Amino acid sequence: MEYAFLLFAFVCGLTVKLIGIPPLVGYLVAGFLLNFAGYSLTEDLVQIANLGITIMLFTIGLKLNIRDLSRREVWAGSVTHTLLWIGLITCCVYLLSALAASFVDGLTWQSAALIAFALSFSSTVCVVKVLEESGESKTRHGRLAIGILVMQDVFAVIFLVVATGKLPSIWALALLALFPAMPIIKKMLNKSGHGELLPLTGFILALGGYHLFELVNIKGDLGALIFGIMLAQHEKASELAKSLLSFKDLLLIGFFLTIGLTALPDLSMIALAFIFCLFIPLKAALFFGLFTSLRLRGRTAYLSSLVLSNYSEFGLIVGALAVSLGLIANTWLVVIALAVSISFVVTSVLYRNSHSQYHRYKQSIKRFEKKERLKEDVYPTLNNAEFLVLGMGRVGRGAFNALSKLSDVNVWGMDADRLKVKEMSGEGFNVICGDGEDVDLWDNLDLKHVQLVLLALPSIQDSINITRQLKNAGYVGKVAAIARYEDEVSHLLENGVDKVFNFFTEAGLGFAEESLAYAQTQR
Repeated sequence: MEYAFLLFAFVCGLTVKLIGIPPLVGYLVAGFLLNFAGYSLTEDLVQIANLGITIMLFTIGLKLNIRDLSRREVWAGSVTHTLLWIGLITCCVYLLSALAASFVDGLTWQSAALIAFALSFSSTVCVVKVLEESGESKTRHGRLAIGILVMQDVFAVIFLVVATGKLPSIWALALLALFPAMPIIKKMLNKSGHGELLPLTGFILALGGYHLFELVNIKGDLGALIFGIMLAQHEKASELAKSLLSFKDLLLIGFFLTIGLTALPDLSMIALAFIFCLFIPLKAALFFGLFTSLRLRGRTAYLSSLVLSNYSEFGLIVGALAVSLGLIANTWLVVIALAVSISFVVTSVLYRNSHSQYHRYKQSIKRFEKKERLKEDVYPTLNNAEFLVLGMGRVGRGAFNALSKLSDVNVWGMDADRLKVKEMSGEGFNVICGDGEDVDLWDNLDLKHVQLVLLALPSIQDSINITRQLKNAGYVGKVAAIARYEDEVSHLLENGVDKVFNFFTEAGLGFAEESLAYAQTQR
């Protein structure tokens, strides 16, 4: 890959980050600037982008509970939304093409329906990136959004099979041999250790799944996703996903650059792309209406709808196929590429303030809720909790275990990962499932006995948001949080946190104290 690609990506990513916008927006801008400067899409960059998407789908599978896809709000929501969207947008696009016939080639009803289908997908890359940056991939709305994305990926694979006539070969049945082979694969994963061999194992498995499915005429990305799902219950699944995180983020820069390098638009194409982006609120409204009609809470429906309100890289794939089959003109592919890029920017910017937006408009949003709750959306209860630990990762669980050893205090834990909560509850611990940034949750929890809330969270922005939610809910106790870097300590203190522990400094202090105590007992 040319050095200019990396340089433009770095400069644009850093620039937008300095003004408070996610770096991925900068990468999109870099792609268009490179295109304007005369650079073109290279085979190396395409391969890097494809590798990034493959690794991303594999890591999604590692975090996915297959039972989430069987939930009615996932399969019914995705199918109904796709059908309604295609019907509405086909009419709009056909009318738009008739009005703008002097600027772009006209469309048939069939072509308009293909464009509507291409715009029906939400971006897996953008949504997962936004959810991971905000630490919300395992929350109720995060899992719902990812479930919808997986269902849409299945729709895309079915379309590609039908449109190309490329049916899976008879050898596809041999993929069933993966089930008896899983014990061997899992044993290999166990033996990979915790060093550089672990991410290499992840690459081998992700690419192995990709190529196995390609060999039998099934889309390779689906193979990477399925390999991840099959390993999701493995004890090292979370560690494997974390080891691949930096590689995935770096490779996906190539994907964002490819969008801008796809084609250089003219003014009429830019105008059409912005018109297409005017349909995004309709996309959000359809998701919100469907989710609330399926008895989801207003907050879950709102946040899921907001993060899914974008267009997808799959739209480019569908558009490119339609161009190759002569169903639409190449100009429409450029328009779709521009609309996808703009929608990424919209989602990245708007979702940053999604929780404060909900807090501002929650009374209006909650009016659409159904009275009958889904079982998963019933609020938990705290029984006379005195200490509450948020985040049951390694740090949070360590703090929880240490406090639990004190016989005179009542300690409770909370995490957004339902499987982790179920596991700890089965071990006899007082743990509830909840999203700390959910203002409705705090309004419905009894906090009058809580003296201290410990925020063991990786994102300081999440800790700040939760501190504000606690104060808004009338909490009068103390709040403690962790930080990884020194500049984060002052930032947390300035935003209402009472005590901040530097993760690395306190780990060294704890290590010294434990070692000293041990040495004294051996005398």
